[in-house]
Amino acid sequence: MEEGEGQAPVVGDAEAKARVEGYVDRTLRRDPKTRFILDKMEEFGCAVNVDKFFTVEHCDASIAGGFRPKSGVVVCQNHVQTQEEVDNLLAHELIHAYDHCRGKNLDWNDCQHHTCSEIRAASLSGDCSWLFETLRGNFGLKKQHQECVKRRAKLSIAMNPACGDCEEQQKAVDDCFDRCFADTAPFDRIP
Repeated sequence: MEEGEGQAPVVGDAEAKARVEGYVDRTLRRDPKTRFILDKMEEFGCAVNVDKFFTVEHCDASIAGGFRPKSGVVVCQNHVQTQEEVDNLLAHELIHAYDHCRGKNLDWNDCQHHTCSEIRAASLSGDCSWLFETLRGNFGLKKQHQECVKRRAKLSIAMNPACGDCEEQQKAVDDCFDRCFADTAPFDRIP
């Protein structure tokens, strides 16, 4: 999500914004995964001012949120409904922020760079947890986590013009998968 993609407030959004801001606040105070990633970012020299780094906005795009390298994480108040979604979303976007912090030459317009971060975020955030996969109607047992990570990464890079068409996106995921899936930093293993 690029700078300025949020839209003007919509009637009734004040309640949604307040509700989602409460979810974000609770995640930042209580979610151990989120706290851990923030602590690791600080160790890398990328301390986050949570009051400025996280914003809640109405978004036109059908996304739950995004990472903006120059300003932080946006949460789309009109596309998240539960505390669990916000917990997962912040962990996902903070993996991107962590990657941006540690990868001094990371270029979000380079499809390989973006794909690797999406693979890591899908794997490490909880995007592919059994609960979320079940809610999506995905019930596979064999390598379900890996298949979910590939599917979620491809969905995310599809919004990046640098990643080309569907065939090029699949190639990017296939080319990056083994290396990026194996990279569980800042965790010792997939949480």
